[in-house]
Amino acid sequence: MAVSAVNPLITSGETMCPHRAVLEHVTSRWGVLVLIQLLDRPHRFSELRRAIGRVSEKMLTQTLQTLERDGLVHRDAKPVIPPRVDYSLTDLGREAAEQVRGLAEWTARRMSAVQEAREGYDARKADTGQPRT
Repeated sequence: MAVSAVNPLITSGETMCPHRAVLEHVTSRWGVLVLIQLLDRPHRFSELRRAIGRVSEKMLTQTLQTLERDGLVHRDAKPVIPPRVDYSLTDLGREAAEQVRGLAEWTARRMSAVQEAREGYDARKADTGQPRT
């Protein structure tokens, strides 16, 4: 039985299954931060960019468009001058964001264990003279 038959998120060869693409969008560097930030309330583009920090305008735009295409983010453009655009989570997006937030909270709680594991790994590599990866 192929691995992909057991787990639909794993594909064989170069084929990209739809599950995997969505997973990559949701768990991308900026996707995670956008989803978590929008859990609290809708944000304007500039608010979101300031709240996330260190994201270029281009990357944030691409991330929002990708999440909107996947049905996770709603873009509400108001016909006013100057233009006002608010971004919020859809019901599907809220569900995904809750899952992502759970993973982020786990990471924060378990970071000391991860750091300890890294240090142990690095020490074992140093003792054997193998290069660290």
